[in-house]
Amino acid sequence: MPMTRKQKAEAVEAIASKLQETPTIYLTNYSGLSVAEMNELRGKFRAANVEYRVLKNTLVRKAMESLGGYEALYDQLNDPTAVAFTEEPAAPARVMKDFLEDNKKEIPALKGAFVDGAFYGADALEILSKLKSKDEILGDILGLLMAPMTNVVGALQGQGSTLVGAIKQIAEREED
Repeated sequence: MPMTRKQKAEAVEAIASKLQETPTIYLTNYSGLSVAEMNELRGKFRAANVEYRVLKNTLVRKAMESLGGYEALYDQLNDPTAVAFTEEPAAPARVMKDFLEDNKKEIPALKGAFVDGAFYGADALEILSKLKSKDEILGDILGLLMAPMTNVVGALQGQGSTLVGAIKQIAEREED
């Protein structure tokens, strides 16, 4: 049953809202997957905190146009399209890569991705799967910041114990 204008306007508004909330979106071609495979893929996306939805290209484009900044993705809005929405930039790529390897398929195929304002083309699945999460990056930064302090504390403790040991030896000699 075709959508009414009101339904289309509501759908465009909902998609635009989702685009604003989510810093990372992936456009994929799912054509050729069986229902069972699609359900399996959706389950894997869900487990990775990725919302994966089949949406009409025209509605997605209208939502993108209403927000602006998504021009690089317009050319990818053709053929059957499913959209992955997530906070985690690498999660959809990792799920897709694992699914492709496990099922020995070439579908779903990445059409394009938009990660924090940067566009990635269809050939970027490998690159996207290797991106670090924000938590991993913060952990790395904290590790780098903590390393000099740990070295200083270790050096002070080492010097302190050596100094205390030397003073103790001198004090023991004077007692004899």
